[in-house]
Amino acid sequence: MLGAGTFGHLSDSMLGRKGSLTVVCLLNAVFGCLTALAPDYWTYLVLRLLTGFSTGGVGLCAFVLATEPVGSSKRGVAGMSTFYFFSTGIAMLSGIAYIFPSWRELYIASSIPSILFLVIVLPFISESPRWYLVRGRINEAMTLMRTIAKSNGKHLPDGVVLALDEDVNESYVNEQSDKQGFAAKEAITGSVIDVIRSPVTRIRLVLAVAINFMCSVVYYGLSLNVVNLDTNLYLNVVLNAVAEMPAFTITAVLLDKFGRKPLTIGTLWFSSFFCFAGCLMGGAGIWKVVRMICGILVIFGMAGTYNLLFIYTAELFPTVVRNVALGCATQSAQMGAILAPFIVVMGGALPFAVFASCGFVGGLLAFYLPETLNRPLYDTITGMKQGEGGLSGV
Repeated sequence: MLGAGTFGHLSDSMLGRKGSLTVVCLLNAVFGCLTALAPDYWTYLVLRLLTGFSTGGVGLCAFVLATEPVGSSKRGVAGMSTFYFFSTGIAMLSGIAYIFPSWRELYIASSIPSILFLVIVLPFISESPRWYLVRGRINEAMTLMRTIAKSNGKHLPDGVVLALDEDVNESYVNEQSDKQGFAAKEAITGSVIDVIRSPVTRIRLVLAVAINFMCSVVYYGLSLNVVNLDTNLYLNVVLNAVAEMPAFTITAVLLDKFGRKPLTIGTLWFSSFFCFAGCLMGGAGIWKVVRMICGILVIFGMAGTYNLLFIYTAELFPTVVRNVALGCATQSAQMGAILAPFIVVMGGALPFAVFASCGFVGGLLAFYLPETLNRPLYDTITGMKQGEGGLSGV
């Protein structure tokens, strides 16, 4: 939770998306391996806190870096595709935990992917051109855009100008087109204070935080609730992870057909319905299996929602504060993850009842969010206000 807020701010400001991702992966690997060497409980506790701090920024920075350069027509599919790796990791973790029952060995094994990512993958990843743009580094942004165009078999015509949405006007374009190069501009910065100060982004932030919190309680709660199902723990974890994958495919297919808002409401209420059904099932005999199936169906629906919210939240805010806002939403999701175990330990049918209520309320709140399908990713808060017609609360 702390890491998501910290690296959400750093990735919007000095470090950038790639810089922040490099730092969190490095810290994740170091703290994870050191945890395996912890000589006592308090050392272990501190190292777990530090590992959680670094882990909180991994998914946040990686997701935005992967989706910001993608156009609106393919952003939904590209965004949902990233989560196949998340579910594959959970399924693999179940197998790794079975092979390495010792917690010390397991911490080392689960830290190796961060090291491999730093060495094998990260050197071939470019910084986000949108981040370069809002930081006033026009030359770097244009160079990267030419590289992207070339890799796609395209060519940027002479005179093409990369500009902030609030600067797009004829005089600016003509002025820049007459120049041989692109002068660096003053960096535009933003913080959570700027998000709260603007009526448009403030309402969006409150709703995004609340919906992410509700969704997280259900998602993590159902994942942990396998202990109450009295079935094979390893099998349940694998089934839950496998159940997520078709959810990504279906959500990706429907995302550009029905839009972000209807799909968010639909998946939340789908999960709420099967949570309520699981609440009515007994805990013995065939009903135990039926309850487990209800749990898998809830994970199926909630996985689509949880990952869709990443795309939805990122599209609701401009580049200058995108990671800050997404960091706040992620922090609320982690708060939901913190509270989920307290619901799970109640046992019996009560956790399903609580999860059903959270899904239903989350769906109601989503009604007040605007649709972002085929809408541009704005660069600045001013540009977003102009693009949205100055309407507050949407």
